[in-house]
Amino acid sequence: MSDQLPKLDAFWMPYTGNRFFKKNPKIFKKARGMFYTSHDDQEILDGVSGLWCCNAGHCHPRIVEAVQKQAETLDYAIAFQHGHPKVFELANKIVNIAPKELTHAFFTNSGSEAVDTALKIALAYHRSKGEGHRTRLIGREKGYHGVGFGGISVGGISPNRKMFGSMLPGVDHLKHTHNLEHNAFSVGQPQWGGHLADELTEILALHDPSTVAAVIMEPIAGSGGVLIPPVGYLNRIREICNEHGILMILDEVITGFGRTGKSFGSESFNVTPDIMTIAKGMTSGMVPMGGVLVKQEIYDTFMTGPEENIEFFHGYTYSGHPLAAAAGVATLEVYEEEGLFERASELAPIFEQELQTIKGSQYVIDIRNFGMLGAIELQPIEGKPTVRALNVYKECYSRGVLVRTTGDTVALCPSLIASKDQVSTVVQTVKESIAAID
Repeated sequence: MSDQLPKLDAFWMPYTGNRFFKKNPKIFKKARGMFYTSHDDQEILDGVSGLWCCNAGHCHPRIVEAVQKQAETLDYAIAFQHGHPKVFELANKIVNIAPKELTHAFFTNSGSEAVDTALKIALAYHRSKGEGHRTRLIGREKGYHGVGFGGISVGGISPNRKMFGSMLPGVDHLKHTHNLEHNAFSVGQPQWGGHLADELTEILALHDPSTVAAVIMEPIAGSGGVLIPPVGYLNRIREICNEHGILMILDEVITGFGRTGKSFGSESFNVTPDIMTIAKGMTSGMVPMGGVLVKQEIYDTFMTGPEENIEFFHGYTYSGHPLAAAAGVATLEVYEEEGLFERASELAPIFEQELQTIKGSQYVIDIRNFGMLGAIELQPIEGKPTVRALNVYKECYSRGVLVRTTGDTVALCPSLIASKDQVSTVVQTVKESIAAID
């Protein structure tokens, strides 16, 4: 493979400072297991599973082979009024590992599409039940639900919203649960903050609960800073939704497929949603794919009228694409055969112990962790938000470790195949990098 860089001008890169990048490019030319190889042949230990997605590591031979074989057999199948074997096989495999109440899967191409699909399902479900007045949606501050208009409307991260007008009407937001005064340096779930769920009752009183279709949140707010839910918080949200006939949507795009040591984060927190969004780890990042899981009662509500009629006017050209479905089936087989969800449970205490060694380092104001998700929050530089975390990111990269930043938080989520030594290397490199910056 040539080390010659391509011309960089034509590509408008997502979520990137394009001008800086094109003067200081970081380009990966290959990957394997836990490592990327950069264009200048530097090996980079991946501490963030690509972008929260490569749970089985990079270029797993079993998944590569499945995609190659599928590409030779069936490149594309029409998604509407037709099907192909792999997409049905994948749906069955996913519902078999999901909470038992979630019985049907609808496929999309990303987490963003999954969220917008879930919101449409929620609205259409209520209308199909004769409750078309339920049109309000409730999200949460610091929540991330992709970049579609539905997702940024219910999401709560300001830079993702401020440039795009009024967005969807009828959306409100719960306050986030992040509180350094009470919860800084909590290990696992914070003990303080479960009562914050009761704010939902206040929002419902303001709007009238009979107008609310759904509440959506991440079990762990990933892009908002790896914010772990306080003990009892999600369970109380579930109770309030049940009391008022409101659907609970859990966005498990990051927390799904072993990241918390269980199949899905909802299992780790003992709460079952009505609707769940998934993506990322479902193909271990090999091929883009997302999905929505729903309860039987929701699916059945749509299955009315003449059998030949379309029940839900929604879908995508590439819904359940054969290559993505093949990657998904192979990925789930890898997770099961290699015991990667169990491995995540075994690695989590080691990851937690390593993270706690950073406590007391300069600028560190909080450490958070659950399963194989971790975060180190840094004191911002006055007047220069995000710069300190970016400096840590750059220092880590120069030392051969890839991390992610969100605001002034350094986020970590190693692949589930990581060795104990690799987990230690990722965290200790962050610690050394924090010590090295001004």
